[in-house]
Amino acid sequence: MATTWEQLEGAALSLARSGAIKDRLADAYRNHLAFVRVEDLPEVLREEFRACHDALTRERPLRGEDAVRATVRKMSASEADELACTVVRLFAAIVREYATDAAYLATLRGNGAALNGAALNGYHGLGNGARAKNGAVPQAIAL
Repeated sequence: MATTWEQLEGAALSLARSGAIKDRLADAYRNHLAFVRVEDLPEVLREEFRACHDALTRERPLRGEDAVRATVRKMSASEADELACTVVRLFAAIVREYATDAAYLATLRGNGAALNGAALNGYHGLGNGARAKNGAVPQAIAL
């Protein structure tokens, strides 16, 4: 089972692939965002995620389609672009949240180590349910 972090990363990667934005958006939702539980997100991201979810499932489907397909079909290209940007921003925000938590935990441990990416390896968050993969190197660059 993929973690919240992995699902948001997968959604962002789906959006980064080639193809029509509406197709990529539907793919990101069906294969990743649909599996994210709001309660597993950090509190500060929940409202934006709910708004994103609602924006992708707001239309009543026709026979043979689901709400996501009906919604993206009725969206303008600019609406789809903006929603895709929201998904990417959500992924970036969860990375920042975990980076902040990891830096805080490093300080509590007394080593005062600055966040250099290694602090996130195997990091499991502060009990909010969303976790980085054990041994995974985050795809974020610390300056």
